[in-house]
Amino acid sequence: MLGLLHSIEIALGATVLGLLIGTGGAFGKLYGGPVVRDLLAVYTTVVRAVPELVLILLLYYAGTDLINQALTAMGYQRVDISGLAAGIAVLGFVQGAYSTEVIRGAILAIPQGQIEAARAYGMSPGLMLRRITLPAMLPFAIPGLANLWLIATKDTALLAVVGFYELALATRQAAGVTKAYFTFFFAAGVLYLILSLVSNLLIGRVEAWSRRGMPSLKEAR
Repeated sequence: MLGLLHSIEIALGATVLGLLIGTGGAFGKLYGGPVVRDLLAVYTTVVRAVPELVLILLLYYAGTDLINQALTAMGYQRVDISGLAAGIAVLGFVQGAYSTEVIRGAILAIPQGQIEAARAYGMSPGLMLRRITLPAMLPFAIPGLANLWLIATKDTALLAVVGFYELALATRQAAGVTKAYFTFFFAAGVLYLILSLVSNLLIGRVEAWSRRGMPSLKEAR
């Protein structure tokens, strides 16, 4: 169960970090200057093009090494970066690229009349973001973000290749000791399935809350 808890911790941390990066990235691509838009375009294109396993290996080993080299150059001692922090940072960086496009699409789906009405009332950009943009984009963003959360729960298994103790590595070690490979990997699959089912239940409630006051699909027909 410790491996499952570590997987959930990494998935939660990576999702939160990815949402922060994605929100900033989406607004940067929509409202930023040419340089900002170009840099974000490179970021989202490269991350979505390169396989996640390659990115994890590159960012985990090269990233931690670059941080320590920078600290050494500035006269500080090298630090041991925890596997949990590194795992969250690596997966959060990857999630951020996908979240950027999901949130950008959700903002573009907001009826333009709502934005124009907010500007006509003289709302500041910050107030319009808090009262109009974020609430209005949630119903459009939640399905895509929900998929990213489910992907994050499974992507934690990729961290086993760098030796981080999570569900996949715990399963492999237990199966290697007992030789009961089918039993342990089947149990791990069931745990992943339960996590996905519980997540779908919670996400469904959040999505229903975000769509309050909006016509249902049946009414739209």
